[in-house]
Amino acid sequence: MLGVEVYNKPATAFRSGGYIVLMSVAWTALLHAIFFRRGIKPYYRSRTSQKRYQRIEGDYKAWELGECICQFYGPNNPPERRNLEFFVGLRNKIEHRSMPALDQSIFGECQALLFNFEDLLCRTFGTKFALNESLTLALQFSMLRSESQSKAAQRLYEHMTTNVQQYVSKFRSGLSVTELHDMKYSFKVFLIPKLANNPGQADVAVEFVRYDPSKPEEMEKYEKIVAMIKPSVREVVNRGKLKAGAVCDPVEAVIKEVVGATRRFSPSYHHLKACHYYRVRPRKGEGDPQSTNTRYCQYDEAHEDYVYTREWRDFLVDEMKKPGQYEKVIREG
Repeated sequence: MLGVEVYNKPATAFRSGGYIVLMSVAWTALLHAIFFRRGIKPYYRSRTSQKRYQRIEGDYKAWELGECICQFYGPNNPPERRNLEFFVGLRNKIEHRSMPALDQSIFGECQALLFNFEDLLCRTFGTKFALNESLTLALQFSMLRSESQSKAAQRLYEHMTTNVQQYVSKFRSGLSVTELHDMKYSFKVFLIPKLANNPGQADVAVEFVRYDPSKPEEMEKYEKIVAMIKPSVREVVNRGKLKAGAVCDPVEAVIKEVVGATRRFSPSYHHLKACHYYRVRPRKGEGDPQSTNTRYCQYDEAHEDYVYTREWRDFLVDEMKKPGQYEKVIREG
């Protein structure tokens, strides 16, 4: 309940991070309860004697969530397990660094994690433990995102830790198409305005319509409605990244102001010097071209070139404001 409360609070800055950590604790407790119900003690046994258990500061060393998953599912790999494994790996990432802006991109997995939890809880211990009576959909501030809101969200993603991005992408790419689109791995919905034609239909403001293959005509109607309101989505490569020229223009403006009107900052020479000086990318022909400082620079394999972040541009602008830094970079780069 605390995890859901943290996630649904509008002012929460660590929304996904707090939710993931608290839900990991909840899932661990639930699986431990199931093991105890089955007469299994969820503790690590001693390496010297199978009749004894390992202890940490006087307490038995309990199975963590990753071990609980292995013990509970065994050789089976249902979508619920894949969903849990996704969050175990992600939790391990965020425990040791600041949480990036992941809320939008992993909402489906977060919702499935909660639904799967309640489903297992009720199936094992009974519906009297159901949480849904006290839960509801999180309120949204607007029906549609404006263009400025979408751009603001994109800027949040620019600062996402690269290895966290890579983890999410790599995990999803390792799933089969069936697993990726299974509602127990990631719960995805469309919110469609509801028109109530009679008093009975107006009783509930929001309804979940589950896909039912036994009702193809009814499902086809919903698909048509979704097609009518669904915005066009186009995948963009290197979204938010800059070419060297776009980095150089504001940097050169600062240099002319601080150093002198005749000084230049060209993409092919001065910017390259800065890249070598600050070690954001390797020199040509030296080592792996992909060995970059991904905070500032990334290698574009398709074009055998480099793209840069806005953070790199802003960093260079600040650096060039320092007395003598321009000359030092060009001399030593």
